[in-house]
Amino acid sequence: MHATTHPFHRLTPDFIMDAVEYLGFRCDCRILALNSYENRVYQVGVEAGRPLIAKFYRPSRWNDRQIIEEHDLTHELASHELPVVAPWRNPAGESLFHYHNFRFALYPQQGGHAPEFDNLDNLLILGRMLGRMHRIGAIRPFVHRPVLDSASFGRESVALIRERFIPHEYRESYVALTDQLLERIEQILTAAGPVVCIRVHGDCHSGNILWRDDAPHFVDFDDSRMAPAVQDIWMMLSGDRARKTVQLDALLEGYRGFFVFDPRELQLIEPLRSLRMLHYSAWLARRWDDPAFPAAFPWFNTVHYWGEHILELREQLAALEEPPLELL
Repeated sequence: MHATTHPFHRLTPDFIMDAVEYLGFRCDCRILALNSYENRVYQVGVEAGRPLIAKFYRPSRWNDRQIIEEHDLTHELASHELPVVAPWRNPAGESLFHYHNFRFALYPQQGGHAPEFDNLDNLLILGRMLGRMHRIGAIRPFVHRPVLDSASFGRESVALIRERFIPHEYRESYVALTDQLLERIEQILTAAGPVVCIRVHGDCHSGNILWRDDAPHFVDFDDSRMAPAVQDIWMMLSGDRARKTVQLDALLEGYRGFFVFDPRELQLIEPLRSLRMLHYSAWLARRWDDPAFPAAFPWFNTVHYWGEHILELREQLAALEEPPLELL
């Protein structure tokens, strides 16, 4: 799809300000595009107040009910004094708005920097916050948002890459490797037995946590869905096994003060990591007609990229054979 025909090309500064002013604010003509690819996000200056964050949703990704469920979760968390950034609501209680075929939401500006996951005191605090968030997330399920599973994140992702993207010279290796990977993922998921899925953040990496005044603020619940609680924990772990074990202990020390953690979920860390890797490549593939993606990810869909990706998947297949992390 050519740059001038992609829906997001309509998001000019004038369009963005008109949308914000449609809700009753008065813009001061200062607009800053923020680092976002799935949707488009802008800091918009307003007169007599702090800047607002305007988030324009990618057409056809989520339906209105799914977006509103995300908004409702953040407001539910905020109502319990949790540090999440929830969207602005108008006097009628609405948080999702429509303007010339775009759906958008406004958020208060939140400053901060990425947390230091190597700092065990920070991990203790993050664990406490996640425990409180999950305690509320477990109260009721999402009705309209999906479940994180091997079918959607794994098999559908692999099918797309096999059919349209993998270079001929790597196709045979990719097919054989992903068949093994998906089979092993599903074996581990089955062996773990029934695990409770709750409403989780879903994309709890450092870029979605803003640290300020010795506290984290969780932003961007766009990937929120039903998933095991450990989905919000494993992305904060890094390094070798010993280092991950210490980090996990700090997180769960805080977490278990507010919510129960099922240790069986430790078996799911590497399967969930594998599914994220498969899903990430498919996400880039699905968005390749958006001009922002070739510009931001020029290395994707090159022969070198696919060679490296296959090596990473082989390493991940080996990681699935390692024993899961254990609690101290």
